[in-house]
Amino acid sequence: MSMKYTKEHEWVRVEGDTAVIGISDYAQSQLGEIVFIELPDTGKTLARGDEACVIESVKAASEVYAPASGDVSETNGDLDTDPGKVNEDATGEGWLFKLSLSDASELDDLMDEAAYKAYVEELG
Repeated sequence: MSMKYTKEHEWVRVEGDTAVIGISDYAQSQLGEIVFIELPDTGKTLARGDEACVIESVKAASEVYAPASGDVSETNGDLDTDPGKVNEDATGEGWLFKLSLSDASELDDLMDEAAYKAYVEELG
């Protein structure tokens, strides 16, 4: 499945019944140099829209929200020592956490890549 995006600039890639979640390249470019990421605890249950983690950059702190409900199945431990991976590869090696989805249909109303690009252009 291709990636889907939220208006809060999270991306979601579904792999089976698991959603891999991160922030978009646009979001990391707006944040600037990322210096710390407070990842969620593995096993934590999140409802759609819950604050999942916090990303701190040299400019600001920004919350990342759960784009769907589920349990945190894994976090990207590499970010503890190298949070800059999000700046380098936001949609790849810089993923944040994985959710075991409780209701995958919650992702149906998210934007596809083309709609997200148009959304970001409107923010201009």
